[in-house]
Amino acid sequence: MSMFGDGLDAAVQKAFTRPAPKSAPAQMRYLVKQLKGTKAVAQMLRISQRTVERYVKDQIKKPRPDLAARLEQEVKKRWQPQIRARARQKAATTGGIVIDTRARIGYTAPIGTTDEDRLRHLTVALPPQYAARLFDAQEAGATDQQLRQIAAEALKEVYFQDGGRRAGQLEEVRLTDIEHLEFDL
Repeated sequence: MSMFGDGLDAAVQKAFTRPAPKSAPAQMRYLVKQLKGTKAVAQMLRISQRTVERYVKDQIKKPRPDLAARLEQEVKKRWQPQIRARARQKAATTGGIVIDTRARIGYTAPIGTTDEDRLRHLTVALPPQYAARLFDAQEAGATDQQLRQIAAEALKEVYFQDGGRRAGQLEEVRLTDIEHLEFDL
């Protein structure tokens, strides 16, 4: 599980205009429609084609927990792609993204400053260019560490340096021991 990737996905999912299907048969029918066949769904979920057909016909209604989690994840990944793209585009061009985190944050600075890591709770509105960098990196398959680095750079510029008005000699910001992380568009 990727904390940053899942957080970005959750932020985009708040823009959905309709709820995703909740029941297993409805989710299975949606996936069959999206992938144009039961065989592709069966391969994706690692179950038999006959099992998929039983879900589609409402003969099976309650999947085992691991299948239920995979099913929900695949449906949410494909649900309302145009609205998902529009929300990402808006955040990357005009709206920006808000990061709410409780983490240990420290920085590298010249000698004589208090650069000790400490636990902070920050809610910071990041400008659109950082939202674009986060979403582009996520699309490219960036690791959680790479997404964390982009978020740390954003916090350095927006929170610590206040857009260049202070802490000009700040070199690097470290974001570790994350207790809470949430994004909002």
